Amino acid sequence: MSKEWDPETVFEVLGSEEVRRILAAANVDPVSVQALADRLDASEPTVYRRVNVCQEYDLLREETRVDADGNHYKVYETALERVCFELDGGVFEVDIQLRRELVDESTAVREGGESDAEAESEGDDEPGAGGATQDADEA
Repeated sequence: MSKEWDPETVFEVLGSEEVRRILAAANVDPVSVQALADRLDASEPTVYRRVNVCQEYDLLREETRVDADGNHYKVYETALERVCFELDGGVFEVDIQLRRELVDESTAVREGGESDAEAESEGDDEPGAGGATQDADEA
């Protein structure tokens, strides 16, 4: 992920109704900011701000498309698959999992020929997953 998740950030980012609606809309089909603004009945600058936050945390994948007239435009697709919150022993644990096929498509090949996804799969965590913990008193 571009930015590290902690439980406070997870609650802050996903606590935004606009962010949740953007993620839900972009989960169905890739969608442009203009289409999102229409669906959310929000201004394009507001949608761009929320989209930027989502991209900072790798929740949205951006793709450039070309229309019939040769004009370029961007569409966004949700990369988030699941967020799981668990309260165990007075500590919040958060597990964030990204859609594997989107993670695989966007990873760059490292110098040794190993992709980021392959390197992550050698660890204990699921590929594309992030986890964070926070004491319940801090939440």
